[in-house]
Amino acid sequence: MVTTKKKWGNKGEQIVADMLERKGFLILKRNYQKPFGEIDLIATNKELLLFVEVKLRRARNIDLAELVGFSKQSRIGSAARAYLSESKDCEKVYRFDVALVDMTQGSPDVAYIADAFQINEGY
Repeated sequence: MVTTKKKWGNKGEQIVADMLERKGFLILKRNYQKPFGEIDLIATNKELLLFVEVKLRRARNIDLAELVGFSKQSRIGSAARAYLSESKDCEKVYRFDVALVDMTQGSPDVAYIADAFQINEGY
């Protein structure tokens, strides 16, 4: 059974996936999961490999930018390393992006933050 929260999350991810596809990216994976972390979207074009965290809000009392803290970044980074170790895309430049989907006005407003955070390779 899919929860309401998961349905909204899927809707936000679809909005961002569609936006990336319009910009020429191919969606490689959705909800890539490992025991230690998950990545909402993995997308690529000729030059870049994107690891995208999607956050959606339906109420005004949530600051989306604060929802991707250090712990979440660390889990995303661990999952990204696992993906890179399994993938032939590891030769591409990769980055960590965050898409903030605001649904408080009824229609989606997406704030896309390219290169939103860096992962320390030494930890």
